[in-house]
Amino acid sequence: MLRIRLRRTGAKKRPNYRVVVAEALAPRDGRFVDLIGFYDPLTDPATVRIDQDKAREWLQKGARPSDRVAKLLAQAGVT
Repeated sequence: MLRIRLRRTGAKKRPNYRVVVAEALAPRDGRFVDLIGFYDPLTDPATVRIDQDKAREWLQKGARPSDRVAKLLAQAGVT
């Protein structure tokens, strides 16, 4: 099963996240299928950039977003 979830990047105590489509059993920072955006929680306001076309395409194919990504998708106007 595919999940749309966050993949942590950045330095210690300075997180950045990539929004990726990955297999549900893959490690958090491991292999992924597609990169659809990024999220930076440290800027004010938080920066969220998501490719809406890719996100809609993966949702139609059955990928399920994590709780946090579902909120980010709603914020970006995807759902």
